[in-house]
Amino acid sequence: MSYHAPILVVSNHESSPTLAALTDAGLSAVLASSWPEAGEAIGRQRPSAVVVDAGVPAALLKPLARQIALLQPYVPLIAIGADGDLLPDNAIPFCADPAELVRLAPRLRAALRVRTLHATAMRRLTDPSSLAELSETDPLQDATVLLIGRGSAYPALSVALGERVGVVGALSIEAAAKHLNARDLDGIVLAEGFSPRVVDAFLTVLSEDTRFRNLPIVAGVAAAQHSYELPNLEFVDGDPDGIVGTALPLVRQHAFEARLTRTLASLDAGGLLDPSTGLLTEAAFERDFATAVYQAQTRREGLSVARFVLHRADRRALNDAARIVSRLMRKMDFGTLQTDGTLLVVFAATDLRNAQAIARRLSSVIRQTAHSARREGRIDPDVSVATLMPDESARAILTRVVQQDRRRQAS
Repeated sequence: MSYHAPILVVSNHESSPTLAALTDAGLSAVLASSWPEAGEAIGRQRPSAVVVDAGVPAALLKPLARQIALLQPYVPLIAIGADGDLLPDNAIPFCADPAELVRLAPRLRAALRVRTLHATAMRRLTDPSSLAELSETDPLQDATVLLIGRGSAYPALSVALGERVGVVGALSIEAAAKHLNARDLDGIVLAEGFSPRVVDAFLTVLSEDTRFRNLPIVAGVAAAQHSYELPNLEFVDGDPDGIVGTALPLVRQHAFEARLTRTLASLDAGGLLDPSTGLLTEAAFERDFATAVYQAQTRREGLSVARFVLHRADRRALNDAARIVSRLMRKMDFGTLQTDGTLLVVFAATDLRNAQAIARRLSSVIRQTAHSARREGRIDPDVSVATLMPDESARAILTRVVQQDRRRQAS
């Protein structure tokens, strides 16, 4: 794999093992720079990625990280042997063990794919006809991490993660597998409570599934082996703060990649999809719903609408629930997240009984996986379902499904 911009290795060692490892891995255009010249080299070369060798104090890394953060498109910064607690936000930690350098090239390739995705999005967003835009907020605001464990460190990890990202907890590998299949996640933190053989089996399954191969995984437990085809896997022997400090930069990169993917999907749909949710924008929904009602009336087909009201949900939880719905609903269905925080989903060619069954399944997944940031328990959606009556208009059926919710609240 070649890149027009070079990969810059910052090291004070002339015979850097990091430089040798990247060169041996076939990454072309790998250049070296000493620490005093690193800032100038970055400004001159505009590298595609920067790898900082081990032994560099965090105080020296921070100004370099700020310089790199200003570059567009995304330039991954990998810091070898740095303390995860003290890393700048855009620096990705990597183990300092020389035996682990064989994993550096896969980690770098995974990061460079995010850079390529960002460059693609930037190029397409320059089109004057583009109706989408790329959010500039911290990707961690959209991130959700799966925390698996049942040991004494689990509560502390839950609190430390919950202060920065959305957290979905699982006390068993079986429960974790259900979450992985039901929703989009930005990382996994594997806490104690499982034997090395169980951890090994879990990581092996993840490495064999292309959906999860690039998912950030930070394990605070030992495995039977350490050789897995998981470029963003890190084993951390430390306290909860150290585990979280190692996980967050990887989670941020994955959340940024997910944001780019949703933005490109929105561009492919002509700006009709909301990049934050994967569902239709409100304007696109109103237009499609009016057309769907007209066609259903003309063809005498069934059509139903479900309205989900998520009490106590903040914006992160609302977007998260909307993404769950966009992933699980049928290809023939469509929906939107309204400004007031309610979810509307239209079930095409579906009668009331089947629509209620589908809505219950969606509600069950939201209830099991979506949480409020205020930690008031799981979000329990109120669901109202209405089916299209003969000669009924689009506005009339929407009014009826809202009235159902009001009657339920009053009862």
